[in-house]
Amino acid sequence: MGKVLVITTSLRAKSNSDILAGRLAAGARDAGHDVELVSLKGKDIRFCTGCLSCQKTQQCVLRDDAAAIAEKVKAADTLVFATPVYYYGMSGQMKTLLDRLNPLYPSDYRFRRAYLLTTAAEDEASVPERAVDGLQGWIACFPKARLAGSLFCGGVTGPGESEENDGQMEKAYAFGRSLE
Repeated sequence: MGKVLVITTSLRAKSNSDILAGRLAAGARDAGHDVELVSLKGKDIRFCTGCLSCQKTQQCVLRDDAAAIAEKVKAADTLVFATPVYYYGMSGQMKTLLDRLNPLYPSDYRFRRAYLLTTAAEDEASVPERAVDGLQGWIACFPKARLAGSLFCGGVTGPGESEENDGQMEKAYAFGRSLE
């Protein structure tokens, strides 16, 4: 089995996407994967300035926590991003991180599969579409990688609501067990 990096992007305490990412990670571990869970909570991740120096050096000129996360992304076989859906898109902090992973573009990155776990107050099937499209846009810049799957758990609004939803907890665990 491979090395799976799960990145949770919600900054809220008792975030539903964090809770479900934890269950997903447990499923992936039980399936035999080496799993690392990274949260953006408390991380200093600044906006990309668009200088493109990273295309030559494979390092960002900004000195913050994005560089360490980028190294973890580069070394993983499988990536899982977990985000709440805000205004029908991925969280701003997830988009900022994706922008800051630009130094990986010319590198010999290892990841081949990416997955997305989304949560939202709304529960219509169309709710995560723009978040999925956004991640697919990022993946399109990495020709050796592909979007291997996504899981949407809607109908959760307040902090920690997912913990009380056995169906969602089981779906997240099963999704984790099914990672390639």
